[in-house]
Amino acid sequence: MEKYHHLNLEEREKLYAQKEKGVSLRQIAKQLGRAHQTLSRELKRNAKYGDQYIPCRAHEKYLKRASGQRYRAPLKNPRIYLYVKKHLKMKWSPETIAGRLSIDYPGNSITAETIYRYIYKRKNKRKGLWRFLTLRRKKRMKKEGRAVRRDSRIPDAVSIDRRPKIIKQRTSAGHWESDNMEGVKKDRTSISVTVERMFRIVHLSKVAVKKAESKVLALTYRLGIYPKNLRKTVTVDNGSENADHKDIKANLDMNVYFCHAYHSWEKPTVENTIGRLRRYIPKGTSIDNITEERIARIEDRLNTIPRKCLGYLTPIEKMREVFKRKKIR
Repeated sequence: MEKYHHLNLEEREKLYAQKEKGVSLRQIAKQLGRAHQTLSRELKRNAKYGDQYIPCRAHEKYLKRASGQRYRAPLKNPRIYLYVKKHLKMKWSPETIAGRLSIDYPGNSITAETIYRYIYKRKNKRKGLWRFLTLRRKKRMKKEGRAVRRDSRIPDAVSIDRRPKIIKQRTSAGHWESDNMEGVKKDRTSISVTVERMFRIVHLSKVAVKKAESKVLALTYRLGIYPKNLRKTVTVDNGSENADHKDIKANLDMNVYFCHAYHSWEKPTVENTIGRLRRYIPKGTSIDNITEERIARIEDRLNTIPRKCLGYLTPIEKMREVFKRKKIR
């Protein structure tokens, strides 16, 4: 079958000249070696609403249409673009979107780096997609750590150095991390964030700021529902809300370990979770004005978003998978 070619400018000029002489389309088509239907479509497309057919103008229209047809959809294809845009607005990270895409749409793929580059590309910044990222930065930043090291001032605090090394491998369930996320300085309340290291199951509770008894009650209430084999250790920082750590140990029969001062990276799971929580409660938002119902909805959302570290399963799906495969020890 002969491949179709669009009319060129010379053919359009010949069509115009012969048409002006009163030659029929079939005769013109024979002269040009074209189908008469092709010439008919050419005239209808470029001489609409009674306008006169002008070859150079028709050719310009053709070039404009052709350039539009060669337009490359952002992020590989429209399906992937819409998927990425939708889930960015749902507060999913680029890593999560890239990992889950191949599960939801087998055969399609994209990398997190491609998504980041698209978001931060100069001509795309006006779209404001960076606002849906965890830290909502207009410019990409490099990660930097601190070199500060100080001892805890909390009496009888057990250092993280004494925590069993196997906990770091995340191969055993029942090891938790906890911290408080504060709002504005004048707030009387904060949110206690507690997360399990293996499954990333999250629990959120509204507590009084810097009140140790409130922290004890929150942990006792939220973790007390689990069997002993899912209540082994909890790692916290040196905030005054953790001063009653002995009560936590007594109520839950869990060992409590303290990070080194100003070493937030020693409890990375809860720090990452707080970063995710900030997508729903940005810095500068008053915690006092947030209802328990809204906090519960955010907790449910965090527990049902696919996670890269879980093979793009949700925390709840990961827990169910492990329970099906083997009993938790």
